[in-house]
Amino acid sequence: MQLTIERSALLKALGHVQSVVERRNTIPILSNVLLSAGRDRLAFAATDLDMEMVDEAEAQVQVEGQITAPAHTLYEIVRKLPEGAEVSLLYSGDDPRLVVSAGRSRFNLPVLPAGDFPVMSTDSAGASYVLPKEDLARLIDKTRFAVSTEETRYYLNGLYLHTVAEQGIPLLRAVATDGHRLALAETPAPEGAAGGPGVIVPRKTVDQVRRLLDDAGAPVEVTVSAQKIRFQMGEASLTSKVIDGAFPDYLRVIPRGNDKQADIDNALFAKAVDRVATISAEKSRSVKLAFDNDRVKLTVRNMEAGQAEEEVEIGYSDEPFEIGFNARYLLDVAGQITGENAAFRFADPASPTLVLDPGDPGVQYVLMPLRV
Repeated sequence: MQLTIERSALLKALGHVQSVVERRNTIPILSNVLLSAGRDRLAFAATDLDMEMVDEAEAQVQVEGQITAPAHTLYEIVRKLPEGAEVSLLYSGDDPRLVVSAGRSRFNLPVLPAGDFPVMSTDSAGASYVLPKEDLARLIDKTRFAVSTEETRYYLNGLYLHTVAEQGIPLLRAVATDGHRLALAETPAPEGAAGGPGVIVPRKTVDQVRRLLDDAGAPVEVTVSAQKIRFQMGEASLTSKVIDGAFPDYLRVIPRGNDKQADIDNALFAKAVDRVATISAEKSRSVKLAFDNDRVKLTVRNMEAGQAEEEVEIGYSDEPFEIGFNARYLLDVAGQITGENAAFRFADPASPTLVLDPGDPGVQYVLMPLRV
């Protein structure tokens, strides 16, 4: 294999695929990126056995061929080369190393046979649809903060992507929950999405897709089956296994009869929460909210660090009411509100609270209260 490729094109493609590769691997081939040269293109592939990332770039190919090389090392080499450099890749087969050269720089990297590289199979059956990249980015951004990190409840370790029908209108919906909070975002379902299986997309896959969307210049083609999901963004393609489990019935958690309403300036409220939470205990980070006559009083008490209080003017005309929340959860939700105000809907101090965004009616957040 012998070829020449521009540094910028090589760096972009390697940046996409190397992020899939784990830093520590017990299987050596999984630390490598598969390089396939042919027809004036260089293709890249990396996998962790649960997810496969494929990309390609234009190259001047003198000799076609395939080989695998250490993904992170190759990426770091290319990243540190000067901008505008022409990078040469050479593997002759006589020398069991990949020669990377640019200008006066030359590197010899160990290789492993391309035939040992695992290739993820694709499922032919499933739904396929095209989604604007802005819509997919919104679904992810509005919900992924609520994905659970507890491995014991593995079925919560991802984003539940599925279609529903509301008043006869098909919607593509993303839901995430960790048992303490829930985030829901939806968008009109694109043609072909309705009737497809609902799948739980793993957290690592969600994060990888979101990074790819920043570089995507075209709509995203999504293909989903009961076992796998694929995101095609131009020349980059990410295929991932989905979590084998049943997502809980989240609709039972979303309150519908909360009768106490508070309309709060989101920016002012978030800053106030952040200030009083400075002295909160790291474990619970609890903050008490006392609502009364168009104001809310935020209170944090810490036996070791002291006490903090702050009042914020709001729109509230119901009876006086106190409730406690995890400050970090409040800030996470506040960070996703696009409108000027956040709309809080309460029932009682022990029941879930619904938070709505008047600037984006397609999102809902649910927060479980704390005892304070």
